[in-house]
Amino acid sequence: MNYSRSEFAELDDISAAAYGHAVELGRFTRDDIVERLALSPAEVEHAEKVLTLLRLLQPMPGSPEVLVPVAPDVATADLVSSAETQIRDLQQAVTDVRSRLMSLTPVYFEGRRLRNRLEAFDVITDPTTVQSMLDHLGTHCRHEWASVAPGGARPGDVLQAARRSALGMRERDIAMRVVYQHTARSDLATRAYVRDVTAAGVEVRTADQVIDRILIYDRETVFLPTHMADDEDGEGGLDGGAIVVREPTLVAFVCSVFEHLWDGATPFVPDTSRAPTIADDLKQSILRLMAKGYKDEMVARRLGMSVRTCRRHISEITEELEATSRFQAGYNVALAHMLEQRPGPERDLG
Repeated sequence: MNYSRSEFAELDDISAAAYGHAVELGRFTRDDIVERLALSPAEVEHAEKVLTLLRLLQPMPGSPEVLVPVAPDVATADLVSSAETQIRDLQQAVTDVRSRLMSLTPVYFEGRRLRNRLEAFDVITDPTTVQSMLDHLGTHCRHEWASVAPGGARPGDVLQAARRSALGMRERDIAMRVVYQHTARSDLATRAYVRDVTAAGVEVRTADQVIDRILIYDRETVFLPTHMADDEDGEGGLDGGAIVVREPTLVAFVCSVFEHLWDGATPFVPDTSRAPTIADDLKQSILRLMAKGYKDEMVARRLGMSVRTCRRHISEITEELEATSRFQAGYNVALAHMLEQRPGPERDLG
């Protein structure tokens, strides 16, 4: 049975007086209460109904037609016991439901963790798995592919695989853009590769410095190296594993970084006769890094060249500045305001 507040009768003054009189008599007698309390029969009938509902009047055992008063605590226990039982049952039901549902909390958060990991990024430490994923995405790329490749000359086997992949994607009319470092221009194999892929429609540019290896597929999936840019190997490749990013906001950010690098890079035209201007860019970059106090090894890594080549450039710069030391070279650079003459990004060497 369901109880509500309206189902419990209100104890009014007349009913209370009638109850007191019944306690004195030991029973509830209508005529006597009418006379003693000067009440109307209707009022007494109402009082009897209220007291019965409140369990203050109960049938006498063996004589159900006789109503006798009972103590308030007995009446209370009799009146609310069913309601209390129902309340306890509901409380237990609520506790059981809460317990069963809350037991799913670890399942929910584990599922969220796995979903977020799938949607945001994966960390792949096995190079074979990374290459397999790259091959798969290269085959299923639909619209656009972009890449940033730090370092200088590309290994021969890497160039062969990249050539096959690029030509295959161009056959499917995939837009392709690559940013190398300026030092890649001096390598004959890299120049031959760039000549082949640009003839097929791939756009290639170079910059003095780039941040790290980046691969972008359809502006939906990004591959980044697991190592930081200042790791000891400094290769900027994915041989140590990759972070695969899919979360749209993170992907959009990486795409913006690529566009910034692309806008500041110089078109790579393998047969151009104006390569000395790139050498000037490299010298400017070397001067800027030297001015920051970087050692030869760090300058070489940042510019994607060997330490030996870097030192040769430094030697040439020092000679051009008629300096006998790094300090004097820096002083002469400051006097000549050479670092204020940085070329603009829009120069076309083609």
